[in-house]
Amino acid sequence: MLKNTIEHDIKFSEVDSLRVVWHGHYVRYFEDGREAFGKQYGLGYMDIFEHGQLAVPLVDLQVNFKRVLEYGDSVRIETTLIDTPAAKLIFEYQVISVKHGFVACTGRSTQVFMAPITKELYITVPPFIESWKKKWGLSS
Repeated sequence: MLKNTIEHDIKFSEVDSLRVVWHGHYVRYFEDGREAFGKQYGLGYMDIFEHGQLAVPLVDLQVNFKRVLEYGDSVRIETTLIDTPAAKLIFEYQVISVKHGFVACTGRSTQVFMAPITKELYITVPPFIESWKKKWGLSS
């Protein structure tokens, strides 16, 4: 299981008039987690594009709100890759209040592999992803 953890200070621009984080920012926290995961493990969007000539559009996103986050807190974003033999990337997320220690939000995203010019979807795992999985000891 591959996992990345980052921290993010909640900015004033991320909260509403009640000083709580606006719900749409949680999706951005997930994106920040995916980007940090990619940077740590060599699976960033440009890595995938440059090595495999692939795009990875999001096809499913689940967000489960548990508790509100407030201005002045920080969040710990934990991003975990769920290994699958299918031609897709599945990530799970936990957004945790650093100040209080509670889980504020959980989520899951699914991305598929697509040829960027023809928009054709891959039904088997692309060679670059097979090599990447082998490097990290994952199934293919």
